[in-house]
Amino acid sequence: MTGRSLTPLPWLLFSAGGVMAALVLPVLVFLFGLAFPLGWIAAPEYDHLAGLLRNPVTIAVVFVVLTLSLFHWAHRFRYTLDDGLQIKHLNDLVAVLCYGGACTGTLAVAYLLWQLR
Repeated sequence: MTGRSLTPLPWLLFSAGGVMAALVLPVLVFLFGLAFPLGWIAAPEYDHLAGLLRNPVTIAVVFVVLTLSLFHWAHRFRYTLDDGLQIKHLNDLVAVLCYGGACTGTLAVAYLLWQLR
């Protein structure tokens, strides 16, 4: 009996992160980077936004969006280095650094969101 490969797991995180990075992040960048500062849309009051960010559901959504985006970056960067720079001899090191960076970023996001509570 052969063992199963863990290869589908990074590809799952990559695709889910790609969806988040393509659908959710541009909306947030548009709202908080253009629409609110330029006055196109009335910006929410600080108390309202702070209250929204203290809601456990909002914290979970922000955590999922940022974590999946980090893993999308890690997987894309790993395979860009592998295919673009042809550094196949460093594949294991690059994988550890990329996914380790995504895990470290996930821990940082969790810590910062925990501080909002």
